[in-house]
Amino acid sequence: MSLKTLGIILLVAANLPAAAPSFSRDIQPILQKKCQGCHQPASRMSGLDLTTFDGFSKGGTRGPAFVMERPDDSIVVRYLTATLQPRMPLGEPALPASEIALVREWIRDGAKNDSPTETTELRTPVYLQPPVITALRFSPDGSEIAVSGNSEVLIHGVDGTAPLRRLTGSAERILSLVYSSDGKLLIAGGGTPAQFGEVQIWDPKSGKLLRSTRLTGDTVFGTSLSPDESKIAAGGTDNSVHVIETASGKELYKISNHENWVLATVFGIDSKRLVSASGDRAAKLIDAASGAFLENVNLLRGELAAIARNPKKDVVVIGGAERLPYIYLLDRPRNMKIADDTTLVRTLERQDGAITALDWSPDGKRIAVAGAAPSVNLYDPETGEKKASCKGHEAGIYAVAFSEDSSKLATGGFDGKVRIYSTADCALIRSFVPAPLSAGTPPGRPQ
Repeated sequence: MSLKTLGIILLVAANLPAAAPSFSRDIQPILQKKCQGCHQPASRMSGLDLTTFDGFSKGGTRGPAFVMERPDDSIVVRYLTATLQPRMPLGEPALPASEIALVREWIRDGAKNDSPTETTELRTPVYLQPPVITALRFSPDGSEIAVSGNSEVLIHGVDGTAPLRRLTGSAERILSLVYSSDGKLLIAGGGTPAQFGEVQIWDPKSGKLLRSTRLTGDTVFGTSLSPDESKIAAGGTDNSVHVIETASGKELYKISNHENWVLATVFGIDSKRLVSASGDRAAKLIDAASGAFLENVNLLRGELAAIARNPKKDVVVIGGAERLPYIYLLDRPRNMKIADDTTLVRTLERQDGAITALDWSPDGKRIAVAGAAPSVNLYDPETGEKKASCKGHEAGIYAVAFSEDSSKLATGGFDGKVRIYSTADCALIRSFVPAPLSAGTPPGRPQ
């Protein structure tokens, strides 16, 4: 191609009219990241659902969200520009002028819908096979267990007698679960891949979504609740730790000291510090009040995927691709060097596969280690001795949790079954598929 021809092409391109804003390409991503946390079917603040074009068009208690070709008369524009109060997004920085301009221009051009066929309501998921279990947690009173499903949290009675409760939200994946100490809140972290990461705060008894915070453009991992229950931390694919206020759901700060995905977080016993574990091999100690990085807890070895804290003191166990669980102190002796291994308490035995999940029993006497191998090993953290091995899974295990009285251990993973064991000897107490399977279940799948 001659320079003259190239120049003509560039000149023509420069004078072509800009493409008109698209709902699916330009407007919907803004709504997903900034607005859907409060305005989705599970919460629907002000009666408004912004997860679909139909919901956006219908509007809420104040009427239709927009008037075609009349941006200045459209409620959405008036809220975004603070002509109507309170300015939206509520409690967050104003949208950039460029994004507000896109919304205005899209409305001025006729507010056309170019999104795929959709429905305005969240549908209860239908399961043809057991879902891969990526998170589970006992309720504080030990009577129930919350389990991740597809776009929902499934709550079962531990003894199998209570009816199933289903907390259905807009996030396709739930990757971590944690209860408040009184059982009145259930925090779920997850999201929809390549779309948004979300922390959901539920009332698990009523099934009401109390608050939802969209944090990233992808799923979030390793959600944890501070012991004083004032803050929630979550790791992200943006190599950051996001900390939000429990009471409001407002993001307090973001910590971007990692060089890879942050897959696990845990607060110190006094809620003043936070530890994050990442694929960059580091477990980083963070000031939970300010978000300031303090130091690396560990000597860098393999990629990390899981962390758990002793419930009685500031000691953590970490693990990942290296297959070795390491127990570390969070407090370093004054005269020791930073970034050495002087805080290492002990190393547990090498596992048969990469470590994906860890938990520390509430009585402090056991550590559960799970991963790619189809069994969960229980260790005495004081001696490093293996006390039992919980077997029965058919594939990798992605979630483990002790009951509050430390007498039971729940596990879940790729084969889609929850298994509850006695921690005394790993005797199987109960196993079940947490999701109701439809009549079309493929033969040979667990029932």
